[in-house]
Amino acid sequence: MAEIQTATFGGGCFWCTEAVFLELRGVQSVASGYAGGHVANPTYEQVCTKTTGHAEVIQITYDPDEVSYEDLLEVFFQTHDPTTKDRQGNDVGPQYRSAIFYHTPEQKAAAEAFIEKLEASGAFPGKIVTEVTETNNYYPAENYHQDYLANNPSNPYCAMVVRPKVDKFRKQFGEKLK
Repeated sequence: MAEIQTATFGGGCFWCTEAVFLELRGVQSVASGYAGGHVANPTYEQVCTKTTGHAEVIQITYDPDEVSYEDLLEVFFQTHDPTTKDRQGNDVGPQYRSAIFYHTPEQKAAAEAFIEKLEASGAFPGKIVTEVTETNNYYPAENYHQDYLANNPSNPYCAMVVRPKVDKFRKQFGEKLK
């Protein structure tokens, strides 16, 4: 049995990305948090000021015997727009940037190769702007951000943004669901 591994991705609002990856087979846990900034233990309110340097991220623990890092990358790139700088839909600011925070040299190489392959394929109409950076300054988000969709199903943002993203993911990746 392989050792459980960790992946950290920023793909816009962490409520959306968390909800998607929680349903993926092989994923043990998903935690919303902040990474890539210069302020220790930032709050959501601080990150929203766009001055801490942090991105909203999810930190995934997964079993590589059940889901590969490349599978995680595929889901990541198919469930957000990696061509918009500091923006996902109506969410605008550096905290919503597309980012891969790698934990090992192997993850860095895999992420860079995956981006190269996507660019060469013309899968996206624009250039991929996803940053690939070593994991640094990761802090878990406040408890009320964890399992947000499950705990707030009637929230208007969840109904209009998160739920449609999860539904699209389910259709596209049905064979990879838990």
